[in-house]
Amino acid sequence: MDLTTASDAAATATSLTAGIDHAELENDGPKAFGDRIGTPAADEKVLWKGRPAMGLLARTAFHAHKAGAYMAALSVIALMTGNATAAVVVAGLGVVLVALLYVLAWANARSTLYILTDARLIMRIGVAIETRINIPLKQITAAHFRPRADGHGDIAVEVAGERLLSTLLLWPHVRPFHYKMPQPMLRAVPEAATLAQMIAEARAPFGAIARNLTEIKEAAPASAQHGSQGAVTPGRLAPVMHRSEQGFEGAPA
Repeated sequence: MDLTTASDAAATATSLTAGIDHAELENDGPKAFGDRIGTPAADEKVLWKGRPAMGLLARTAFHAHKAGAYMAALSVIALMTGNATAAVVVAGLGVVLVALLYVLAWANARSTLYILTDARLIMRIGVAIETRINIPLKQITAAHFRPRADGHGDIAVEVAGERLLSTLLLWPHVRPFHYKMPQPMLRAVPEAATLAQMIAEARAPFGAIARNLTEIKEAAPASAQHGSQGAVTPGRLAPVMHRSEQGFEGAPA
């Protein structure tokens, strides 16, 4: 699967070279206030920052449209059985439900900031309780990509080691149906194919990984986690970067 066009590859190369000013991270999204888990170190190059698209997050993570369709179907059934009052009540509840799901999506998008550096992936997440997740690139063993509408998409990563993060801590920034070994997921991010390639390029100096940027197809959890998928864009073998590296961490603010 070719994830990028020639122009996307050129844009990726430019982004990897240019980097982002660290100060910009404190002017966009939730702040880390110097917390080492959520703040890139002085010697880290910030390659990308972004957040979920609210509308797409509402549809894919909170299933707002499915909930609305279900309530609409109930309302139609009530009308067909001659219960107009119940149909109106159900329709009203459906509108309220969809509105609440969109509010939740807005709150989550507003309180989220994903940061990719040349050493790690940082997730500043959490509505009620701010949480910062630190994923060193060298501990990413596989990356999975799902294209969405308008160039947006989801990118989930598998990490080495024991189960250190819970689905409840990560949700909704986690791949569905993978509870035994939760996979942190960048949800509904713009220019997702280009970002997926950036992750591959940033991960390459730490060595090759088993499966790189395979397309997400939600099957049974067992096959999704342990099924054999061919490598699509294998990382390049290269010496490990010498830097004082932080471990895989996740902690409330």
